[in-house]
Amino acid sequence: MYNYKHETVVEADAESTFAWFEHEGSFRRLMPPWEVAEEVRADESLEVGSQRVFRFPMGPIKMTWVAEHTGYEPPHFFSDKMVRGPFWSWSHDHHLIEEDGVTKVVDEVTYQVPFGPLGNLADRILGGRLVRRRLAQMFTARELRLQRDMAQHAKFSEVGRKRILVAGSSGMIGTQLVAFLDTGDHEVWRLVRRPVRDDAKELQWDPSSGAMDEGVLEGFDAIIHLGGEGIGDKRWSKKRKKIVRDSRVDSTTLLSSAISKLEQKPEVFILASAIGWYGDRGDEELDEESDPGEGFLPSICKEWEAAATRARDSGIRTVFIRSGIVLSGTGGALGKMLFPFKMGAGGPMAGGNQWMSWISLDDEIYAIHHLLMSSDSHGVYNLTAPNPSRQKGFAKTLGKVLKRPAFAPLPGFIVRILFGEMGVTLTLESQKVMPNRLIEEGYEFLHPELESALSDTLGAWRDLKI
Repeated sequence: MYNYKHETVVEADAESTFAWFEHEGSFRRLMPPWEVAEEVRADESLEVGSQRVFRFPMGPIKMTWVAEHTGYEPPHFFSDKMVRGPFWSWSHDHHLIEEDGVTKVVDEVTYQVPFGPLGNLADRILGGRLVRRRLAQMFTARELRLQRDMAQHAKFSEVGRKRILVAGSSGMIGTQLVAFLDTGDHEVWRLVRRPVRDDAKELQWDPSSGAMDEGVLEGFDAIIHLGGEGIGDKRWSKKRKKIVRDSRVDSTTLLSSAISKLEQKPEVFILASAIGWYGDRGDEELDEESDPGEGFLPSICKEWEAAATRARDSGIRTVFIRSGIVLSGTGGALGKMLFPFKMGAGGPMAGGNQWMSWISLDDEIYAIHHLLMSSDSHGVYNLTAPNPSRQKGFAKTLGKVLKRPAFAPLPGFIVRILFGEMGVTLTLESQKVMPNRLIEEGYEFLHPELESALSDTLGAWRDLKI
């Protein structure tokens, strides 16, 4: 048997910290940001007998992990054990020790590697470092998420909790946003296109056919729309462009119209947009006052934002978030880059002089939270880090974080052949976008620099203690 211990210091009392763990969303927030994990079930309790189930890839197969809670003494202790999963055995105790309003969370894990004596022998040959490194990565990620989430919620502790409806909740951003808001004790509902689950806070709509019971929107303090077909998922045929456009414009028109007719209107409507609004602008520094560009994405973004006119004109505080490249180790642009870079085949594209305006996933979530909770925030906001990078600099930094060479060039004509107009627009066009309004409002970026953002989302901290 092996033992692992990790300590996290949280600037909050034990009761508040324990409450964060008790929310269903904590399960998702504690998942390492580089793990492609699918949440199957999470009971709404840490009490003895409750379970949390998720699946994650292990090579070509998906492994299921079933954790069952075995101890529950709020606000100072809870524990769980692995009922099914990759370890021979796994037991995890969580101790919360408070002193002078500060809480130390002590994680103690007792585990046995797979395959019994054979697994023990292999682990001893490797000095136990392989498993311990994975544990150190996982618990460092958990530590950072817990500390940061608690700090962000504390910033608005004097503001009342909200009843929030999120459309597009299953995407990369929506999944984490819903989980984060839930840990802040907000009442979060999902607006979904599939049939609703009886055991979940879900409401149904079908924007493709214009079908929605407008009455279900009554009583929400905030409505957030993040939905839309993936821009970079497939090559842009004429049909695909129409799907990308309609999934954004038509759904926003439907939602905006319905919101404007409500007797009890929400306090705020937040609409996802994109820095595609600005088009290909070379070295020009762009802010929220910059004019739109020309081309497919700028035209969509203009229609997309205009579709919210009815909600805005009805007196609802309306916020447009123009997001840059959101960095996540499990998806988006970075997710597509990882394989060639890990193979040492990454590098500058078409010379690499084009600007990339990026933002870490947690900054994306925390910035949306800031705009949600700040009653004076309205209008357009660029959600990008304050230090955009040229593509060749981005490639060099990613290679450094991964400890791989990053000098293999990819000519622009190859990008066009492989990915067509979509690839050229998303990878070769240049946008140097600044988040001026967020900075003016006092938002402090968690990751203003690229290297720290990449290290965080990939679990590649240089000072990792094994």
